[in-house]
Amino acid sequence: MRTQSLPGFTGYLECADGIQPRRVTHVIFDFDGTLSIIRQGWPEIMTPMFAEMLPPLPGESQAERERICLDDIMRLNGKQTIYQMIQLADRIRERGGSPKEPLWYKHEYLRRLDERISERIQGLQSGRFQPDQYLVHGSRNLLDGLKARGLPMYLASGTDEPFVKREAALLGLNPYFEGRIYGALDDYKQFSKKMIIDRMLRENNIPGGQLLSFGDGYVEIQNTKDVGGLAVAVASDEANNGSGKVDAWKRERLLGVGADVVIADFRDAETLLNLLIAP
Repeated sequence: MRTQSLPGFTGYLECADGIQPRRVTHVIFDFDGTLSIIRQGWPEIMTPMFAEMLPPLPGESQAERERICLDDIMRLNGKQTIYQMIQLADRIRERGGSPKEPLWYKHEYLRRLDERISERIQGLQSGRFQPDQYLVHGSRNLLDGLKARGLPMYLASGTDEPFVKREAALLGLNPYFEGRIYGALDDYKQFSKKMIIDRMLRENNIPGGQLLSFGDGYVEIQNTKDVGGLAVAVASDEANNGSGKVDAWKRERLLGVGADVVIADFRDAETLLNLLIAP
C-alpha cells in the first residue's frame, strides 16, 4: 500500500500497488461510519457502560478498565452489536462476576445510545436537520455515480435492522438500495455480513471478484477479500465530518485485513469510481 496523488483526487488516497479498474457488477456498503454518522460517538456510550459493568481488579484504575473495554469493543467493530455484549459477559465471568444475558446488555446499550442520538433523529424527522448533515462527506455523489452505472447496491449493518431501515430512510437512501437493506437480528445467528455476501453471489450467479465493498469495519473488508472482491476502507473521521483526515485506528485495522484502497471520505467520488470500475 502507498499513499498516492493521482489526477482528479483532492483528498486522501492510499491504494495497493498495481490496482486496476475491474469489472464490478454488485456493490455492498456498511452503514454506520461508512455512510451514516447519525450514531457518531457510540463508543463514548458503550465504553463507559462496559467499564461500569466490569468488576474491577485490585489496583486497577478506571482509565485502565476503560482501555480494556475499548480494545474489546473496537476489535469487534463491524460485527453485530451482540458480539460485543458476549465479550462483556465473558470478561465479567473471567473476573469472578455473574453476568446477565448478552441480550440484556445490548438492550441497555441501545437505550443509552438512543438518549444520545434522539435529537438527531427528531431533527431529521422534523426537517430541522438536512439528511446530508449526517452522511459521510460526499456519500450522495458516490451513490449517484454507482446508480448511474446501473450497479445494484446492498447495505449490511451490524446495527439492528429496524434502526438501520429507519435511519436509511431518514437519510434518503432507500432509492439507492431498493429494499436491499439488512441489519442485525436478536437471533444473531440468522444474520451476518458474510451471509449477505454469500447469498448475493449465489442468487446472482456471479464470482466474488465482481464485488465492490465500502466499509469502516474489519468485517466487511475481510469478508470481501475472502471471496476475491475489491475492498475500499473508509477510515472516516466521524467526529469532524468533511475534515479530510483519516482515522488512524481504522486505517491500521482495515489495512491489516487486506483493504485495497483507503480513503477518508467520498469527496473524490467520480474519480474514485473511475479508478475502481472498468467501463
